[in-house]
Amino acid sequence: MARALITGATAGIGAEFARQLAARGENLVLVARDSRRLDATAARLSETYNVAVDVIVADLFTDDGRAAVEFRVTSTVDPIDILVNNAGFGLSGEFEANTVEQEQQMIDLLVAVPMRLTHAALGQMLPRHQGTVINIASVAGFLPRGTYGAAKAWVISFSRSANLSYRRRGVTVTAIAPGFVHTEFHQRMNVHTNNIPAPMWLSAKTLVRLALRDVARGRAVSVPSARYKVLMAICRVLPARVLAAGTLRPR
Repeated sequence: MARALITGATAGIGAEFARQLAARGENLVLVARDSRRLDATAARLSETYNVAVDVIVADLFTDDGRAAVEFRVTSTVDPIDILVNNAGFGLSGEFEANTVEQEQQMIDLLVAVPMRLTHAALGQMLPRHQGTVINIASVAGFLPRGTYGAAKAWVISFSRSANLSYRRRGVTVTAIAPGFVHTEFHQRMNVHTNNIPAPMWLSAKTLVRLALRDVARGRAVSVPSARYKVLMAICRVLPARVLAAGTLRPR
């Protein structure tokens, strides 16, 4: 039975990955900062799907938190077969309005953490010639969207390169690039979303179902839903100034 480790596993996309992987019979290791929410999520999944669910209470902004998760990912005892790098957040302000510490925290979580955990996972996946790494990116990675978009562009480029390098050795790396998804993400950013047309929104359930289908096919990049595939194709020919318009407004 495979074992999946998911960061940011108690809400939104991470929680839905945990649910759908548990429904397939995968054992889980869930990572989050909120111990109460983490324990409740683990108990619910274990009871509902009859799978083993371990938890790691870790703050990925800290050296100790990152080290604890890296240690588990490198372990060859009950090794991690599926790594889901999902933890992340966005900033609502313009680049110059945010503190450099806020920007650094975001870059660390969106870039440094998935890089380190992927590197750790490869250490035990490649010798076994099996493993799956799923990196949550965003369609913002294809657009001029400040440091958030730049960080997600790194995730997409890195995943493409890693999948090309390691797929023939039994390990696939896939970047999932969702658009707008009904989660707590934008609420936590404290931005208005009432200007986003209803057809642009996906449910986390649909997103993860489509993402896992692309992961099973070994794709390097997954843009879930036909509407976003069409939108990204159109974006390739639009001027950058057009793509940069329509940023989300702080509440």
